[in-house]
Amino acid sequence: MPRSHVRSAEAAPDGETLSALLRRYDTAGEAVSCEPLTEGLLNRGYRLATTRGRFFLKHHLDGDRTAIARQHRVTQRLEALGVPVAPPVPDADGRTVAVIGGRCYALHPWIDGRHRDGGELTAPQCWRLGGLLGLVHTCLERVMRARTGDRRPPVEAAADPEDTFPVIDELLTLIRGRRNRDTFDELAEHRLVERRALVERHAHRRPEADAVPVAGWVHGDFHPLNLLYRDTEPAAIVDWDRLGVQPRAEEAVRAAAIFFVRPDGTLELTKVRSYARAYRCAAGVGTSEMAAAVHRVWWERLNDFWMLRWRYQRGDRRADPQFPAAAALVVWWTREYDAVRDAFCG
Repeated sequence: MPRSHVRSAEAAPDGETLSALLRRYDTAGEAVSCEPLTEGLLNRGYRLATTRGRFFLKHHLDGDRTAIARQHRVTQRLEALGVPVAPPVPDADGRTVAVIGGRCYALHPWIDGRHRDGGELTAPQCWRLGGLLGLVHTCLERVMRARTGDRRPPVEAAADPEDTFPVIDELLTLIRGRRNRDTFDELAEHRLVERRALVERHAHRRPEADAVPVAGWVHGDFHPLNLLYRDTEPAAIVDWDRLGVQPRAEEAVRAAAIFFVRPDGTLELTKVRSYARAYRCAAGVGTSEMAAAVHRVWWERLNDFWMLRWRYQRGDRRADPQFPAAAALVVWWTREYDAVRDAFCG
């Protein structure tokens, strides 16, 4: 079963909600079944079968109608430019956001496909993946420049080690105070102690505050679970909730660090090289910009503990399976810094 179709424990909307929703659409028909899919970190999704076909029903947890509608308009324009996306289905009045019982929903066409991580991709497919992300960035520039006049917020400063150390200390206190420690707790403690030493050793390498990266409109969350393949070709890029302005090359580096990470926390650098070359060619990104992005993302990873903060401060364990490889990657990346940079820039 494709990972996008794995069910979660989240209950589907009730029949009254579905009826109220589908009445807004001329061609959707009546609900036959509604099955929860994998529960996302930002939203919830359902496979909705009706008397007229199959749909993907998305429940937007943030409920910001204006932002959601903007994302929808962007995907509609991207589709017109040839980007593989799945824009929402408009209702009878042309609206794409439905508010039912105070909750925001959007109905999308169902895309038959599956997710592929970097280990499943051939060298030509890695090239096409990098080219696809470059296409996304260049098309977003065209779409968003026309809508916003190219207004851009400032790029956030790189993490300060003086802010990192208190976070490490707080997490260590929480872990060491647990009565029934498990193997995850042991690993987390080991990695935190290790990371503190790494941050101390490399504090002088914090990216310069005046080194302003090239910012652009980006997807914001480009990774394997947000890209559906049909056979060997990308069918749709989904989940545009984090659409925004960020350093564009940094999105390419972050995506590669997810697509091409192995379970032991190393990167498949041959595939990274093919992917990065295609991205730079498609997006018009030079090697100096890419090298700066590699450095900033490495530094970001070195100072970031969101997975552990979710577990120990929020009691949310959904990111736990990602932690072992992600934590190991930081250590390996620090040791193999030059090789990683060369793979992205060579």
